[in-house]
Amino acid sequence: MALNVNIADLLTVRTPFYYYDMDLLEKTLDTVKSLSEKYGISVHYAVKANNEKKILRKIASYGFGADCVSGNEVLLCAENGFAGNKIMFAGVGKTDKEIYDALKTGIYAFNVESVPEMKVIDRMAGHLGVKANIQFRINPNIDAHTHKYITTGLEENKFGIPHFGFADTVSALKDCRNLNFLGIQFHVGSQITDVENVYALVCRRMNEIVAEFEAMGVEVRSIDLGGGLGIDYGNPDEGEVADFATWMRVISENIRRREGQEIHVEPGRSLVAQCGSLMTKVLYVKNGEKKNFAIVDAGMNDLIRPALYQAYHRIDNLCADEEGRSAAKYDVVGPVCESSDVFGEDRELGLTGRGDLLAIRSAGAYGAVMASRYNAKEFAQAVFSDDIDSAEKEVDWFTR
Repeated sequence: MALNVNIADLLTVRTPFYYYDMDLLEKTLDTVKSLSEKYGISVHYAVKANNEKKILRKIASYGFGADCVSGNEVLLCAENGFAGNKIMFAGVGKTDKEIYDALKTGIYAFNVESVPEMKVIDRMAGHLGVKANIQFRINPNIDAHTHKYITTGLEENKFGIPHFGFADTVSALKDCRNLNFLGIQFHVGSQITDVENVYALVCRRMNEIVAEFEAMGVEVRSIDLGGGLGIDYGNPDEGEVADFATWMRVISENIRRREGQEIHVEPGRSLVAQCGSLMTKVLYVKNGEKKNFAIVDAGMNDLIRPALYQAYHRIDNLCADEEGRSAAKYDVVGPVCESSDVFGEDRELGLTGRGDLLAIRSAGAYGAVMASRYNAKEFAQAVFSDDIDSAEKEVDWFTR
């Protein structure tokens, strides 16, 4: 267990809470910054992974851009250090208000996903007397071999413009007077770990699509390969920084790039997942005939990924690890009134008891941002490694 923290400090904090290791975040960002400069690849953080303001400000301080999928994400980024001309706006269902706000913000580009959407952006830009930069989000029909709920590049997915619509899209573009076409974008899915093979295929497919569009008379000045780089959920300490080096090398070796042509990527999970853990205390241990249940105060309302995707997160008993207790197996379950409120089954932990602090690891992405108040639960607070003292403290109800 290699969390950058004094366990005694965390035991005083009111649980459940998300703990963010800011040193690890900086180490990750340093790595990405160095590689982006080496290969000449522009980085835009996928904000949907984690939109904590302190994390946004830290990422923006490195000069990275933002990849947003809602109007509120666009505004949040503009308010927290991201330059407007480095913000991309994607999504299949942009509302008129969201388009208006993004145009007023002066974003880098809209990733357009259909002809009707393109026409609305053109009309709104004309109303405001501005030119809107756009990219076509293409559906490349590539299987990234990931979970069906987080794949986005197959023909049956709702995202992007399919191949049969290319010609009609170019024809419609030529009728739009308030748009400035930049290039092509696609994103094939999330949590991709077969980096060499999948991204080599992604680049080859992009090369084909760029050539096809340029043959129809549109110049592609920007190539955006999306995100999706996976992390090591099983061994977060050994794999604390994702394999950005292979990712960017494969892109550089396989993409066909003219002088002056920009290359963009949109990492989200790989930037922030490993720096975050959901911290939760054991309320009770219930021993059954065949199973032991460690019942904790965090629930699927705090971290829905295991219930929604059957996602694996490593779980550590910080108190048992500190004391070197003997091992036992537990189903780690929450208090929510749903049978799916399970963080892990048959997990080997140190001998566990009431009051022990468990860390559900690799939860910095798609954790707090997907939380809800189901069962009228409160949202878990965010606690940062460089400011633990300001966290709300636990109350001893037996002394009240």
